[in-house]
Amino acid sequence: MRLLIANRGEIARRVIRTARRLGHETVAVFAEPDRGAPFTVDADRAICIGPAALADSYLSVDRILNAAEETGADAVHPGYGFLSENAGFAQAVIDAGLIWIGPKTEAIATMGSKIEARRLAAEARVPIIPGFSDSQEPVDLANAADRIGYPILVKASAGGGGKGIRLANDPAEFDTALNEAVNEAERSFGDGRVIVERFITRPRHVEVQIVGDSHGTTIDLGTRECSVQRRYQKLLEEAPAPNLAESTTTGLRESAVRMAGSIGYDSTGTVEFVVDDETGDYFFLEMNTRLQVEHPVTEEITGLDLVELQLRVAGGGELGLSAGDITFNGHAVEARINAEDATNGFVPQLGQITALSVPAGVRWESGIEVGSEITPHYDPMVAKLIVHGVSRDAALRGLRNALDQLLIGGLVTNTGFQRWLIDRREIMEGRVTTRFLDECPLPDDYGTAAAAARAAGALLASATSSGPWSTQGDRRFTPHTGNRLVAVRDAHGEVHEVHPVAGGASMVDSAQPSVVVNERGQSHTFTILSRSEHWAPKSAGSHGHAGAVVAPFPAVVADVLAEPGQAVDGTDPLVVIEAMKMLHTLTSGGPGVVAEVRVTPGEQVATNQILITFEENDE
Repeated sequence: MRLLIANRGEIARRVIRTARRLGHETVAVFAEPDRGAPFTVDADRAICIGPAALADSYLSVDRILNAAEETGADAVHPGYGFLSENAGFAQAVIDAGLIWIGPKTEAIATMGSKIEARRLAAEARVPIIPGFSDSQEPVDLANAADRIGYPILVKASAGGGGKGIRLANDPAEFDTALNEAVNEAERSFGDGRVIVERFITRPRHVEVQIVGDSHGTTIDLGTRECSVQRRYQKLLEEAPAPNLAESTTTGLRESAVRMAGSIGYDSTGTVEFVVDDETGDYFFLEMNTRLQVEHPVTEEITGLDLVELQLRVAGGGELGLSAGDITFNGHAVEARINAEDATNGFVPQLGQITALSVPAGVRWESGIEVGSEITPHYDPMVAKLIVHGVSRDAALRGLRNALDQLLIGGLVTNTGFQRWLIDRREIMEGRVTTRFLDECPLPDDYGTAAAAARAAGALLASATSSGPWSTQGDRRFTPHTGNRLVAVRDAHGEVHEVHPVAGGASMVDSAQPSVVVNERGQSHTFTILSRSEHWAPKSAGSHGHAGAVVAPFPAVVADVLAEPGQAVDGTDPLVVIEAMKMLHTLTSGGPGVVAEVRVTPGEQVATNQILITFEENDE
């Protein structure tokens, strides 16, 4: 079989690996920014399908099908994301005489609407969260929110991945939450319909992996915990979900099988639940009719290859497994490695991979190699680090060690943040809700000299003598300019660039924090450079000026909400930009009056480009 993978990056590489093992030929499709990317090299053949714009490449059904015809493909695997849950794409593949590697189109269409999915879940006797979607009129949705009671979630009916979801804590926040959710849903999924539902104040996100075939077999492969999230984007995942009552685990697994069986589900998929940490009650959240990003942790504890199972049942094949065939072994945990700066609001980071060293004994799923370029066009996740252990403690220990050893040069990533994260007491005890990062923000000294001082001595000595850091010399690891630099990793795993200063502290800029490192009997004073200050939008200036709104990173303007002469108080949303598939709302940061709007929707903007200027506010 010749298999075309309608996706990119680590997703495509993951599918290619299994396909090759099974003896199938593979075809990669790529947009111009991905020309020469590792996944295109891995495939037996690669074909360009268009420019960077998603609508003209990875989201273009016609271009993908033309590529399939040109390369003589027999089947199409959608990966996850992009068109993977697009029923129209699945049907177009089938209509073209190709094998669709995924569930039947009816299941995709049904579960693609959270409104319809809620209805079917109720029919299948699966608990659902109190909510409203009978009307899409803003006044009806607002009235429903009042009846349900705040806080409430406004959630896109279509899609997933945390897109089109906003929290409103009270009626004053509802209009903004609704507008942002609808706009993001329309941009991400082409469907602006939303659901208003009760917000569980202590929610855990637990999901169940299921797999079925068209011959009536539906089984589950256990639970996963995905509660460590930021902006509804998962950061850490593990299997099985820890600290659940046996009755809750049983109920979740039985509900997932019942839900999938009720629609005759015939591929791999995931049923997601919200579990109330206070009561143990659980509610249906959604069903993803595709492979999940976090599927490796399930593979690690079951020994199964989920891509192989997808290929096995595609086109009507039998699964060849029963519930009694499934055994669970140990524990697995996955950290998503994202190109973002945790010390500066998690803003996306761009750049070229100049060095890469992955520790032995781990599972590394990535779309990057040395020389890879991270662009603003796609998702910020560049890799996944997965560790399996005989117990949860062993798995976390292994992940901690792996993050200590992982080196990605030339690009700021969240590796240090992940290293800090897994040492939190709540993580170690396995008692985390999806609000954890809201309730446990980064400490004030995260990534600063105070942290570096605690560990710089030993770490610098280690960096100069052995390990992946020993060969890096003066290589830059953060986007700063300056004189000769040395990389120092602090107690949280964050990399800092430091200036060696001859003669001690007398030559240290008093405005910069410094540390003294004793290396082999000699003292060296280092200045810790502040990280990524130039990425931050300008905030309110002095003398009654609001300064300017600038682009914090390369992006596309999604919406302009300001006009000349408009008075702003610093919190008003003025410009919405899109980068790495996420929308970011920019404000002035202080009071002022808009003088000039310099951008329009659809415009590509560069880092630090001025978007809006302000005149003096006499008030």
